[in-house]
Amino acid sequence: MDALRWHVNHPAYVATKLLRAVDPNRFVAYRWNMSVGIILNEKELREARSRVAALDDALASEEALKRVVEGLPPEVVKQVTATMRAERADLADAIIAYETAKDTSNPGGLERRAGSDPGLVLIVARIAKGYTQRDLAWRLGVKEQQVQRNEADRYSSISLKNYARVAALLGVRLAASIEPNPQFRGLDKVIDDVSKEDIKKIIKHGRQSGWFSDDMDEAKLRQYIAENRIDFGSPTLLRTGLNVRDHSEDVLLHAWRARVVSRAREIVKKGVARYDPVNTSWLHQLPGLSVFQDGPRRAQTLLMQAGIVMVAEPQIPGLAIDGAAFLDEDVPVIGMTIRKDDIGNFWFSLLHEVGHVVLHRLTGLTSGFFDQFEAQAVDEQEAEADAFASNMLIPEERWRRSTARIASSPQVIEKFAKELGVHPAIVFGRIQKERNDYSLFSQKIGRKTVRKVLIEQPEENNDAAVSSGPEI
Repeated sequence: MDALRWHVNHPAYVATKLLRAVDPNRFVAYRWNMSVGIILNEKELREARSRVAALDDALASEEALKRVVEGLPPEVVKQVTATMRAERADLADAIIAYETAKDTSNPGGLERRAGSDPGLVLIVARIAKGYTQRDLAWRLGVKEQQVQRNEADRYSSISLKNYARVAALLGVRLAASIEPNPQFRGLDKVIDDVSKEDIKKIIKHGRQSGWFSDDMDEAKLRQYIAENRIDFGSPTLLRTGLNVRDHSEDVLLHAWRARVVSRAREIVKKGVARYDPVNTSWLHQLPGLSVFQDGPRRAQTLLMQAGIVMVAEPQIPGLAIDGAAFLDEDVPVIGMTIRKDDIGNFWFSLLHEVGHVVLHRLTGLTSGFFDQFEAQAVDEQEAEADAFASNMLIPEERWRRSTARIASSPQVIEKFAKELGVHPAIVFGRIQKERNDYSLFSQKIGRKTVRKVLIEQPEENNDAAVSSGPEI
């Protein structure tokens, strides 16, 4: 077997250098764009086979599929079905990669899925060597439980000395090199070249919004941003309709994302269901929640039950994004800024980000999506998420046949919204956009109603909010 290599010029190693200032004796192996489809042990193999079986059952016939996607618009059914087929293919490939590495000592497929993650590389090398965790423990002179702990957290708490020891035993070669790499200069820039103005802006916003205590200063803020950058890398693209801008150095975006991640992790600690791509039974319920005064809060609860964490966090002035979707570990996270505080914008933004989770979990959610909705998207995945959101709220086939499209009477539009089971503001908002006249029905779009539910409403009032009835 060729020696597996983990290069020291990888971003995870750069992350290590930064953290040594805090703890010089620790080496932290971060998951850098880790594939969500890697299998590393027999338990995960059994789970993958079970998921493949469930997908096979769902895709076995039109009747079986109909039961799985019941209640979804036809256009969304097509999208979800394609995603399920892709999920099935990815799982099958992951199973083959694991079994090939284990049975033939050929780690090629498994190594490809591990990428350059230094912790995963050690686990792949062990599997390819044909060692069990007990075998590796015996050779290292440690208890089997120690190896189990190391692999459970992907060697994220091991010293550099011990990492090198395990790597040598498994045939993993550490290759160090120094080279001019713009990606690393970008990492330094975000941390070291933050303007005084941006620092003051972030600290002020963070204190006002409850992010930080009063003792937050410049040094602590740099560490806060750096640690988030290390965990996730750069949110490289910000989709803004017809424009796709590079925001890898946008410190405001890094700070906002760090806050969203921090809040999401607190929620996960309390318990969140595991996201299951085969289960779509919750999807058709989302749009109907818009009719309730506390609909955004109910949506947050429903998403959590489906394994998706949604966090509403105001943007830092000057950032100008509407929503984001990304993975933290294996948990899908949606961040909402409620930049435009009206009902139609909120529900479209939310369903757009849900679309990214449902449709793009294997093809982009690891690096993340950070979105504005100022113009029609030209990026393929953004266009897919737009179509998903639009059809979930107002199915295209019904919209084409509806007189509400050309109506001037609010009553006609409200009646159509009631037939759909969504808040009228969603239909009024679509009419404004399609007619490119935002003065139309401007009193009907539910302005200044979402922020007070998700952001301004005290947590202790949540129980009372749940009892709120429909707005229409």
